[in-house]
Amino acid sequence: MATTEYTVTGMSCGHCENAVREEVSGIAGVTGIEVNADTGRLVVTSEQPVDDQAVIDAVDEAGYSATRS
Repeated sequence: MATTEYTVTGMSCGHCENAVREEVSGIAGVTGIEVNADTGRLVVTSEQPVDDQAVIDAVDEAGYSATRS
């Protein structure tokens, strides 16, 4: 298992969290997603290390910005 943490900016509510969760869940190999709008924290758990750009692009698709922490 691999766990990677990102900082997401622009989220402010549960709807924001759900949008990010939905987009990131589409990445192959992702087995778990923890996202918190209050802290801007996104933790992605996967079978193998996930491509950072894939996560950043998914968060962008949801309407927010992410950087690896």
